[in-house]
Amino acid sequence: MLSSNDLTRGHRYLFVGGLHRSGTSLVARLIAGLPGVAGIEGAPVPENEGAYLQGAIPHDALSGRPMHFATDPEQHLTEAHPLNRLETRLRLEADWAPWFGPGAWRVEKSPVNLTRMRLLQQLFPLSQFVVILRHPEAVAGAVAKWVDAPAPALIDHWLGAQARMAADLDRLHAVMVLRYEDVTETPEATRAALGAFLSLSASPGSGDEAITNRNGDYAGAQRMTPAQAADAARWGYRPGLGVDADWRPVLRHPLRAVRMATQAALSRDTVEGIGRD
Repeated sequence: MLSSNDLTRGHRYLFVGGLHRSGTSLVARLIAGLPGVAGIEGAPVPENEGAYLQGAIPHDALSGRPMHFATDPEQHLTEAHPLNRLETRLRLEADWAPWFGPGAWRVEKSPVNLTRMRLLQQLFPLSQFVVILRHPEAVAGAVAKWVDAPAPALIDHWLGAQARMAADLDRLHAVMVLRYEDVTETPEATRAALGAFLSLSASPGSGDEAITNRNGDYAGAQRMTPAQAADAARWGYRPGLGVDADWRPVLRHPLRAVRMATQAALSRDTVEGIGRD
């Protein structure tokens, strides 16, 4: 009989999550380009998202609805969820295995990972997480063609989603929270930081994807209200697509050497939530 050790020997998981149109696909591609990382490619599902390629955690048409799922209590999966069982882990491994090549790490990107990190950590204790944020006004503008809701409601959802994510952070051993705006401004530093986070090397110029900040496409988007802006300031966002340059990425990892190497790659003096030994 196939055991959990048989399925997971030789690889670990990095799960990428965030709201739709926040840059999760971009970050997943950066990670998959690192040496020793395997990503999902060519899958017959939207954006090669692993949530569609497995049957262990129910994922129907309502599960990951853009600008709905992240504040739905039923989609917040934690260590207390009934699916926290060995059978769930085995089914995930079996369903995902055909889509990954060899590598020390497997990167799985699905927006819904944003609200599943605590359960995934229980199922894969050595897993790590990356959350990607993007300015709430830009996200609201980008998803408007999919979601029949006014911009203020979409921004409220963004704020509620990040508040829930922030409350989960203290339960996670290894997690980074990055902003789309910083990733697109300094992709090489981001690539190096992601490599350090995984204890891998990332040589300068190793990526060949043209990376640009597309927030300007939404210059006429609905602005945040003063109350919304007060909440968004936690993440370094201001009305009118404004971005605070001195915002500090969130970084948690149990090993000091990994934290220091990741921090150095980000070229920041300090990083929020530096962690504990």
